[in-house]
Amino acid sequence: MKQFLESEVISSYQESDVVILPIPYEVTTTYRKGCEYGPDAVLEASDQLECYDEELGIETCFKAKIFTGDRIADTRKNPDLTADDMLLVTSETVQKLVKDGKFVIGIGGEHAITTGLVKGYLASMDEPFTVIQIDAHGDMRYEFEGSIHNHACVMRRILELGLPTLPIGIRAICQEEANLIKEKKVPVIWARDIYYNSNWINDALAKIKTNKVFITIDLDGLDPSFMPGVGTPEPGGLDWYQILAFMRAIFARFQVIGCDVMELAPTQDSVVSEFTAAKLIYKLIGYWYVHQNDIRLE
Repeated sequence: MKQFLESEVISSYQESDVVILPIPYEVTTTYRKGCEYGPDAVLEASDQLECYDEELGIETCFKAKIFTGDRIADTRKNPDLTADDMLLVTSETVQKLVKDGKFVIGIGGEHAITTGLVKGYLASMDEPFTVIQIDAHGDMRYEFEGSIHNHACVMRRILELGLPTLPIGIRAICQEEANLIKEKKVPVIWARDIYYNSNWINDALAKIKTNKVFITIDLDGLDPSFMPGVGTPEPGGLDWYQILAFMRAIFARFQVIGCDVMELAPTQDSVVSEFTAAKLIYKLIGYWYVHQNDIRLE
């Protein structure tokens, strides 16, 4: 099985700090298919990463001990897998990893997986946390195409768990979602706010009222000019340095308990999307490591 940064260094599970959890589950995608191949594409692309992070000044993979877990909820091998099955195995796996003291980064697969990850953390935490959502879409429909566990409903399920959310980069919603955002006073940072407001990061940070946060990144939250390999692309997303600046600020200010990176659907004849996703994951590990170890950054 392919490992994250396999050609550089592989840690054992016992000694690892960070666990990459591939979840190649795809059932409800509604435009471009193929996100069940996303985790393998990210792992393959990770071998092309440079170990040295010029922003952080460290070779991250030789500092943070990284382990790649077994694939779970793999619809390529089990096409009859139900959403309930996926959510259960995902939640149970996360609970075990958290109990063992691991920092977990899930790789999807479709965004519906995030409900299982969040449930696993919720069962493992003794205090509430905020779910920060990087996304083009609201994902707050009650149900879509006959399923309450459609990828377009994931944040509605998380709101129903009683957790605060902070959607970032949203630029496509339906009327139902617009009504819900107003009713629940969901503190959305719209994509247009990011474009026109140079202080958007501080505005976003001020909306977080918990010490702990979980970060879910739907890759369509990034601009399709450099992230075309997603199921439902939307123009006007975050650029590379915008998302890095925001992630760095989040890790510096709050305790990040875990992350996921979802909805990569590899394209033919281009590796831009999977390489960018792999590098983003590597950056998340780097930000986690420097703040876990109180390393001062310039």
